[in-house]
Amino acid sequence: MASRINRAIELLEQGQAVYYDGAHSGHELTHEQGRRDADTWADYINVGMEHGAFDMAGLAAYMRGLADGGPTRSGHRTPAVIVEAPVNGTDEANIRFNAWQFRQILGRGVHGILLCQAESADAVRAFVQACRYPHQRAGVDPNIPTPEERMAGAHRAPRGAHGMLSIGTRGRGSETTAAPIWGLEAEAYMECCDPWPLNPRGELLLGVKLESPEGIANANAICAVPGLGFAEMGPGDLSLALGSVQLLRDPYPPVMQAARDKVFAACRRNGIAFLEGCTAGTIAARLDEGVRIVAGHNREIARIGRAHQGRRMPV
Repeated sequence: MASRINRAIELLEQGQAVYYDGAHSGHELTHEQGRRDADTWADYINVGMEHGAFDMAGLAAYMRGLADGGPTRSGHRTPAVIVEAPVNGTDEANIRFNAWQFRQILGRGVHGILLCQAESADAVRAFVQACRYPHQRAGVDPNIPTPEERMAGAHRAPRGAHGMLSIGTRGRGSETTAAPIWGLEAEAYMECCDPWPLNPRGELLLGVKLESPEGIANANAICAVPGLGFAEMGPGDLSLALGSVQLLRDPYPPVMQAARDKVFAACRRNGIAFLEGCTAGTIAARLDEGVRIVAGHNREIARIGRAHQGRRMPV
């Protein structure tokens, strides 16, 4: 039986790879599709709102369909769902102005968010902060004034010092829609909807995509931000930035390979998962190397990889 709400986190804790399905450019968001997808072979479902429609009514219906169609064969109430947010993580101000997107997405009961075009550590810290409730203090700068001190007029620092986080800004209100999807009461949801592995009991998986020269340059600082669970090198937009309309795929040209290796090393250094596309021919070597979130949208690739790792969780 499942020991966690978030199937992807449960697998990552076991050292197992996670396999996802779902298009980056959109996903059919209806209750009926949710019921069908409850039986997916994948460990998590990617919902692409970076380029697909920002459809909150559809996402809410889809999540209810997943819950109504469950549980999964692994014993989880639903497969995990991770949404690509439309906002780009180019800078801190852009994230703060668009933090409403994270609140809306999380309020529908999803299990994680992927921030695309992440380019600075400050932007990523603002992203993590926007996804957290203020009562959660793991990783928060202890020098930030207490609520009592702030009510007395003390300055509330916009971000923590020395790479630490500031206080979460997600407010009360959406727990009544999100908690039922997770099968929890509202207060229990607010306790566990916090980023893992920063919070070992957290059920929220936050990731970043580094897909610009600036993002690659700042990979080490970005991947060190507390609250992230995974990162990837985005070959699509990085190909465009390097002047190629054609998507450059593995085997990469040297500059792309160097970018991939830098992001992978930053993930390993900071103890977060690395996401990468694999094929049936490369999956075993990539798993042995340490790739732990697999893009491929292919059940056969997942079958090969799961057998290679001796996976036991039912699918």
